[in-house]
Amino acid sequence: MAQRKGKPDLGFGCMRLPLLRTSEPDSFDYEKIEVLFDAFLNQGFTYFDTAYTYHGYHGEEAVRKALVERHPRDRFQLATKLPLRDFRDEADLERKFAEQLEHCGVSYFDSYLLHNMGTNVYEKCKKYGAFDFVTRKKAEGAVGQVGMSFHDTPELLDEILAQYGEGLDFIQLQINYVDWEQPNVQSRQCLEVARKYGKDVAVMEPCKGGTLVNLPDKAAALLRAADPAASMASWAMRFAASQEGVVRVLSGMNTLEQVLDNAATFRDFRHITEGERAVIGQATAIIEENTPIPCTGCAYCTHGCPMDIAIPQYFALFNNFSRTTGSFSSHAAYYNNISLRHGMASACIGCGQCERACPQHLNIRDFLKDVAGTFEAADAFPKRKA
Repeated sequence: MAQRKGKPDLGFGCMRLPLLRTSEPDSFDYEKIEVLFDAFLNQGFTYFDTAYTYHGYHGEEAVRKALVERHPRDRFQLATKLPLRDFRDEADLERKFAEQLEHCGVSYFDSYLLHNMGTNVYEKCKKYGAFDFVTRKKAEGAVGQVGMSFHDTPELLDEILAQYGEGLDFIQLQINYVDWEQPNVQSRQCLEVARKYGKDVAVMEPCKGGTLVNLPDKAAALLRAADPAASMASWAMRFAASQEGVVRVLSGMNTLEQVLDNAATFRDFRHITEGERAVIGQATAIIEENTPIPCTGCAYCTHGCPMDIAIPQYFALFNNFSRTTGSFSSHAAYYNNISLRHGMASACIGCGQCERACPQHLNIRDFLKDVAGTFEAADAFPKRKA
């Protein structure tokens, strides 16, 4: 994965493009999108990341119209992703890939990723040879580099890389300073696994869907005091880009101000210092205080749970979602993957053993109802088996 003169690179994430009507995910505001794409290129950056499923399955077409049809192919790098939830069998892999080339209006992809790898699709990928398929496309010259976006545990990532890592050039991970140690995401540990296998890392959700831009007042004041000229986004972007092995950070930019701010951060990139890490740690603590469920993650509540409910992981996920704007799909993916290995929040039978064990004396049964009401809505998992 090429970098800009040895520095971490900035990529344009195309999951949240400007719309004319927020209720219609494919009502693209092409006038604004073209301004953003052109500004990004004019600032010296070239990498655009989209996916088959973005914007109601129309995201690739938007990138074609706003980017591919307006700029020479050698002016930009384009990445998209194989939709692991959507393909049906081995033959369907080829059909989806052909569709994506047509959607994007290109003859090859600079990067091609297995999309949203996790417990829910891993066995399917093994059964139908998805790993072999993407490496074959690279050998054919239809793909420059092969990657994998990952939303699951470090243990599963280790298993996958031990088995299929040789064919993967890079891993795309959710890394930000709030998720660094969160039990439902485990950014640090996933990064360590990727580095164990020598994989370059691209970062998604560095600002956690806007959470790390719209901070609690006390947290924002801490960062401003440490560097009055720095934006809240630049702190988050620099934290993610400063981690070992990170070669690119994606940002879902939808205003010109965001493009110019991020471009400035990466054009004259400065690694996070130890002093700045300490300030970020203080800000993180404040953010964590502003959470609806004051769970410490001790996991005492899970010992002996008759339904094997992953209580601390669900609570961490619920808290993260409560602090986030516009990223339900990412949180729903994590909830889905966790619930495939453990009981769902709604599986609680109300025995109360968890509350008796909780040193924080939390009303766990009530909180589980909140979690279930948020993540188990009928439209959260439209293709989930009953």
